[in-house]
Amino acid sequence: MVEQIFKMSVENKKAVEKVIFDENLHYLHMVFNKDEGLREHFSNSNVYMTVIRGKLSIGLNEQEIHEYEAGTLLKIPYQTKMNVKNLHDETLELIVIKAPAPKT
Repeated sequence: MVEQIFKMSVENKKAVEKVIFDENLHYLHMVFNKDEGLREHFSNSNVYMTVIRGKLSIGLNEQEIHEYEAGTLLKIPYQTKMNVKNLHDETLELIVIKAPAPKT
């Protein structure tokens, strides 16, 4: 078999899954319910964030919170302060790709 196969959860409960973590990229699958999200942090690589379902509420650096619906792809530069949340009733599902893969 040439290909590698990876599985992601299909549930609505909170999840931050490290699907692929190799020297090339980090591929994460995230699910957040209302009032869930990530702790505030600085991006450790270029971040490509795709909203699969729900509505993303995100504050970057000192900006006010912006909201993005399903079908939106964000490109967030290295060393950007990020505050990722779901402030809505509908479950939020994201795919996050970090490229190049962070060194630490």
